[in-house]
Amino acid sequence: MNEASSARPVRWGAIYAGAGLALAAILGAILLAAPRKDGAIDWFAPMIPGGWMAWTLPVALFFYVIGALLVLFTILAIRFPETPRVGVLRIETTRGDRLFISLLGTGFICLAWLFFAGAPLWGGLALGLVWAAAVFRWV
Repeated sequence: MNEASSARPVRWGAIYAGAGLALAAILGAILLAAPRKDGAIDWFAPMIPGGWMAWTLPVALFFYVIGALLVLFTILAIRFPETPRVGVLRIETTRGDRLFISLLGTGFICLAWLFFAGAPLWGGLALGLVWAAAVFRWV
């Protein structure tokens, strides 16, 4: 019997479920740690009073989403390997490269939105999502 036939099959359902449960537990911990005022979540109160950084709930959710995307893209890269492709930028990119380009571009779009339009970033976020869709489609 050779090594290839004796290898156990990979249980992708269990891997997906484990990753989903771990991410759900982390999200639950973030939401439980969120400061509350009059029974409701106080979105802009510091999560760590007196801390060195302004860890508010939106900041924690931002880093959670980045971490969840990294977990998702790692699982995708293992489960569905891909070959790099050349898009409109004329450079070889993989899924991870396109994620990095879209996150970097979205950051600059949001900064420009703050400069030109002001504090509510919903418009900048919408433009960033359009940018990310374009990057994943054509880059």
